[in-house]
Amino acid sequence: MDTMHGEYKVPGGKLVVADVETDGEGPGSGLASVVLSGDFFLEPAEALLAINGALTGLPADTPVARMADVIASAAGDAQFIGFSPEAVAIAVRRALGHATSWHDHTFEVIHDAPRHPYLQHAIDEVLTREVAAGNRPPTLRIWEWERNTVVIGSFQSVRNELDPEGMERNDITLSRRSSGGGAMFIQPGNTITYSLSVPSSLVEGLSFEQSYAFLDDWVLGALREVGIEATYVPLNDIASPAGKIAGAAQKRFLDGGVLHHVTMAYDIDQNAMLDTLRIGREKLSDKGTKSANKRVDPLRSQTGMPREAIIDAFLAHFRGRYATQEGAVTEAELEASQALVESKYGTKEWLNLVP
Repeated sequence: MDTMHGEYKVPGGKLVVADVETDGEGPGSGLASVVLSGDFFLEPAEALLAINGALTGLPADTPVARMADVIASAAGDAQFIGFSPEAVAIAVRRALGHATSWHDHTFEVIHDAPRHPYLQHAIDEVLTREVAAGNRPPTLRIWEWERNTVVIGSFQSVRNELDPEGMERNDITLSRRSSGGGAMFIQPGNTITYSLSVPSSLVEGLSFEQSYAFLDDWVLGALREVGIEATYVPLNDIASPAGKIAGAAQKRFLDGGVLHHVTMAYDIDQNAMLDTLRIGREKLSDKGTKSANKRVDPLRSQTGMPREAIIDAFLAHFRGRYATQEGAVTEAELEASQALVESKYGTKEWLNLVP
């Protein structure tokens, strides 16, 4: 009987390793042996044996939530330090092949051309669906923006978020993305935006909050390499001691694809942003400040590096951390994306989904 091996590194925490044997293959098989290890801390240590024993005999298709309940019950009052019952369950599921890790994939890396914001949103959706269908590998895509844009979340109200006169004064195009979250003020050359299109197996068993931290972990390492001690701030922000750096958003499609995209502030025209965003004014007034400096601290001021050099450093970090191959948006994907602009992202119905 072959031993199956699975690992899960808790973002900001410890590594959990599961070596698993089953009593058969396919539906109806069970866990015949589970041996857990890692660099975590568990007190008392004997609880590890109780957890191994409780997992043995479970159906091999037991979902993460149920498995985590069994682990927590077996551990009793034991203290999990640097990991959790959910982390153990994810490691076991990875061993069984139900969940995958970063190192199970070769990622395609794309530094894309400047495109209209409607087309960028459509490309995000098309690439993610292609990943879910198995037609392309998991993909990291760096965006370039073709024009000034305010991107609002799929559930945000146009009239509540935006000042129409301010948009006209600052030559702003409104776009609405497929994911939730807040508004992002975009000027070409002043932000760094990237998307991860991955299969759902990569975040299998993770809650939305856990998956944000998991999918943002690589960029925290990249930021540290350019001199920024960045941290993940639940639910969807990345920040440093000097202020907020980035906001993330995520969409899980029913066909099994996960889209995770992040916009980072490099250099912001704060007056134009506050002239355009209504909610931005409310957030600042609530904090007793008239300046956006306390809310968003761009990468330029913290690194002193050109934007292009930061992007190069990010890509080098990602390539050094995971298996990658260079790629591009294909002609077929571009055609599908342009069709999606006409049917969805560029329509008045979508843009005014919440008036």
